[in-house]
Amino acid sequence: MTRRSFLTLALSVAMLSACGFKLRGQEDYAFKRLAVTGAPPAFSARLTRIIQGGSDTVVVNSPANADAILRVTESLGTNVLTLNSLGVVEEYALFYTITYSLVGKDGTLLIPNSVIALNRAMTYSDQFSQSKAAEADILFADMRNDAVDQLWRRLAIVKSLHPEPGQGVPAVVPRAPLPPPPL
Repeated sequence: MTRRSFLTLALSVAMLSACGFKLRGQEDYAFKRLAVTGAPPAFSARLTRIIQGGSDTVVVNSPANADAILRVTESLGTNVLTLNSLGVVEEYALFYTITYSLVGKDGTLLIPNSVIALNRAMTYSDQFSQSKAAEADILFADMRNDAVDQLWRRLAIVKSLHPEPGQGVPAVVPRAPLPPPPL
């Protein structure tokens, strides 16, 4: 029985490695002390935990003590996505956007103003307005976590605090949104 279990485990590992699966691992950032400014507390807390847990970089409170300064602004909102035949809202589109830039201690622009934009669709009913408000909060928290994960990977692109001309990191902007569905 143990031989069969071992064989099953070995095949599972082989299949996972063949599909490209790999654990998150350690990042080696060019900066060892990072200050985060402008981010809301929930965003900052998750980003701090991920950066300090997955690298040797420390998030500091004061920009004066930092090798690099990450400036983050967050915006979120809702739009009506669909209406029924009576003109009552049936779905909302939830939007979450962060704009960020990374600047070196000496003012060198390491990552120009870039945007991470996310959206989710949520059905709506007046009968369940309180539960739908709680669902919207959960979806916004999920988008915030997704944005932090994307930003964490984006920060790893910076290889030097003093990039050569032409070797800088390009800005990232979201692609144009899709048009609303026909009514």
